[in-house]
Amino acid sequence: MNGDPGLYKILDELQISYEYYEHPPGPTIEEALKYWKDIDSAHCKNIFFRNHKGNKHYLVISDHRYKLDIRDLEQRLKQGKLTFASPKRLKKYLGLEGGSVSLFGLINDDDDHVYLFIDENLLKAEKVSFHPNLNTASLVISINDMKRFLEWSGNGYEFISLYD
Repeated sequence: MNGDPGLYKILDELQISYEYYEHPPGPTIEEALKYWKDIDSAHCKNIFFRNHKGNKHYLVISDHRYKLDIRDLEQRLKQGKLTFASPKRLKKYLGLEGGSVSLFGLINDDDDHVYLFIDENLLKAEKVSFHPNLNTASLVISINDMKRFLEWSGNGYEFISLYD
């Protein structure tokens, strides 16, 4: 199976079941849509940000169908000016490469440094999908298992309205 072997071990330990879908690399939402068309789940957009000082990092997870406006996002999150975090920061804090950003990167955040803001609309979904830390596969898990994974991670998070 494609993806991080350590992730599969953790999912097994947490007794989180998943559906596995292998596909060509999907580094952008537009590209990934080609491979998601037959997968029954809410597909997540995962964006890694840093604050202006560069001392705080955020993973914003939303439904892929909605476009995020960064200025609006800054107002909603109340974290000051946000910019996309560099590939170096992505590797340091989540152990990931660009195009493979995922909730599951939290397995590499030993210091629980990254804070998550998650679109509350995802709570309406039964299932959500994420890359297994590599963009050549997708894993579908239940929303309840996503919450269990978040609790296991130890990272701070909150469900918020990202869209009006």
